[in-house]
Amino acid sequence: MQLVVGLGNPGAKYAGNRHNIGFMAVDEIVRRHGFSPWRRRFQGETSEAVIAGEKVLVLKPATYMNESGRAVGEAMRFFNLEPTDVTVIHDEIDLAPGKVRVKLGGGHAGNNGIRSVSAHIGPHYRRVRLGVGHPGDKNMVMPHVLNDFAKDDRIWLDPLIAAIADEFPLLVAGEDAKFQSKVHLAVKPPREKTAKPETA
Repeated sequence: MQLVVGLGNPGAKYAGNRHNIGFMAVDEIVRRHGFSPWRRRFQGETSEAVIAGEKVLVLKPATYMNESGRAVGEAMRFFNLEPTDVTVIHDEIDLAPGKVRVKLGGGHAGNNGIRSVSAHIGPHYRRVRLGVGHPGDKNMVMPHVLNDFAKDDRIWLDPLIAAIADEFPLLVAGEDAKFQSKVHLAVKPPREKTAKPETA
């Protein structure tokens, strides 16, 4: 069994924030893959399905971002899972908008949700880092992530969320590099090569 966690802040006023891209991703995964209806448990909301032959529980913590680890730890203990069975999808300011990186373990890079999860279950879980860009000034990081995506961001945000949901079975199957590559291609498809004009 795998536990897939989307990070974000609960409530309508946060729904469109950059910090909530993790919620956006898991909402689309649940919608596209026939997951069960959401139900409240483990200090959050959960939905489940069998993907790529494996049971997957999706969790959206109902605590605020900086307490996300409480819900993750509770669900992990209930199902007797290891940290390596956990995947956390979250915003990443150190990646350009629309970039995706999958990695196992590491630090929190200032993300309070990741800091909380690591405090509760240790650092050895998989992270799907979704780039939201850096505002250029560290004093502007909090307003940046707690503000809604701009209309212009939809050019890359919509294809990113759709691709993550489409390619989710690869993530469940542990094909991280293939998942990352396919999402990248969907967000930024290669330019068609223009034919060279024929010389007489």
